[in-house]
Amino acid sequence: MTWQPTRRHFLRATAAAAGAGLLSACGSTPAPKPTVNRTNVKGQAVPQRRPSSGDTVLRVVAPSGFAESVERVELGLSRLYHAGFTVTNQQAGMRRYQRFAGTDRERIDDFQAVAAGRVQTPKVLMGLRGGYGAARLLPSIDFASLGARMRERGTLFFGFSDVCAIQLALLAKGNMMSFAGPMVYSEFGRPELSTYAMDSFIRGTTNASQTIDVPTIQRNDVNVEGVLWGGNLSVLTSLAGTPYLPDVSGGILFLEDVSEQPYRIERMLNTLYLSGVLQKQRAIVFGDFRMGTIRDVYDSSYDLSAVINQIHRVARVPVLTGFPFGHITNKATFPLGAHAKIRSTGNGGYSVTFSGYPTLNAAALNLDSLLPPPMPVFESVPFGGVIDEITE
Repeated sequence: MTWQPTRRHFLRATAAAAGAGLLSACGSTPAPKPTVNRTNVKGQAVPQRRPSSGDTVLRVVAPSGFAESVERVELGLSRLYHAGFTVTNQQAGMRRYQRFAGTDRERIDDFQAVAAGRVQTPKVLMGLRGGYGAARLLPSIDFASLGARMRERGTLFFGFSDVCAIQLALLAKGNMMSFAGPMVYSEFGRPELSTYAMDSFIRGTTNASQTIDVPTIQRNDVNVEGVLWGGNLSVLTSLAGTPYLPDVSGGILFLEDVSEQPYRIERMLNTLYLSGVLQKQRAIVFGDFRMGTIRDVYDSSYDLSAVINQIHRVARVPVLTGFPFGHITNKATFPLGAHAKIRSTGNGGYSVTFSGYPTLNAAALNLDSLLPPPMPVFESVPFGGVIDEITE
């Protein structure tokens, strides 16, 4: 199955029915307990019941930052519920302690309850959002048991940004892959869904293999294959020298980040080079780095291209750019820790084909509900005026 970017259309989402039913968590008076829980009157965002054997159970996990908007959490949970998922551990989206989505113990238990068998192993683990805090939890999670239970169930774990600390540790110590993909608050809770992101989520999780075509012009032909792994560059670099960074030889390293100056990106990449990580790979794939207006005041020509050229020179492996993932709206969904083949295409771009990962049963879900309907296209208006096709 080959997937290429499509034209984006948007659906204006209805506001979540929270309002007066919500309890404030951020008052000026300090809370009497260290954890501040925010829930609505019913204590849940969507109907929650004891899962049965035929349900596609989705467990919310929140290892990083808290959600600023309860309404947005509820909107994301509602969309997933109407897509056919039985959503559990919803309270994780309402928790807050300091800057985190709950205390360390609460956030650890999002995963450890599964690892210890205290709750049913879900078909889906889905991160709430990124931020910071996941690395604090790593020593307290039994990744070997968690990975074993996930492999037996065929669990799909979605996340990116700070959540990739858990994903990297799961691959390193639990021998279990995961997915770079949408999260409850970050994507499903957006007022307007991205057709590109939702289409990729559906296609990338319901097919046994998928191919993502990237039109970026590359200098050299590439023909490599191996385990594709990685994630957020800052998080990955912070795990260098620890047992939570996977030791992948002959792999394909994927990297993305946001709001980092070129010299900081090179410094982190150099850490991975000096640690021996980069030169073990068969290729390095750069996603979106979303630098925006960030400029290095010392040398305007010292940009991301200069960094990529330097890394290519010292690591001596192919370096590819333009992969559609990062802190962007139109992001692909793809497996981390699965087999991948990269091939140059005739138009100067490249394709990445993934295989060997768990999938969802599309027949048991209503995933098409996540796709915004096309907006109308008006070819003409009275009096001879013409309106262009509606696009973003």
